[in-house]
Amino acid sequence: MTPEAGFLTALLVTVGFLVGAAITGRKRIIHHHVKFVAGAVVSLGVAIFFALKVGERYDLEAAGWITPFHKTLAKITTAMYLWPLITGPMARKGKIRPSVHRTGAWLALGLTVAATVTGVIMLMRATPLF
Repeated sequence: MTPEAGFLTALLVTVGFLVGAAITGRKRIIHHHVKFVAGAVVSLGVAIFFALKVGERYDLEAAGWITPFHKTLAKITTAMYLWPLITGPMARKGKIRPSVHRTGAWLALGLTVAATVTGVIMLMRATPLF
């Protein structure tokens, strides 16, 4: 499997898990929600692994300003996943309002979309090395 195929597959699986997490979270089917979240985190890790492999196949600096922008956004997005991961159990135990968890989850999802878009732009502007 090429790094590009691995990345695309892992990214699509991540999106599927995130959609499942959003649906089960909204419906308050917590036992399934937790499983979807766990799947999303694992598949995101796989996607990041393959993204780094894809980056080795391109001259990313040739893409210009979008490269450091995307890399920073991707790091922020990954860190943002901690918000819902930490607040989910807290909301479940009644220590915080569920809206605090929900806000973090939607921010993480939105940043995931933004990081995906900037990553695509970066690769489109980069020069392949092979």
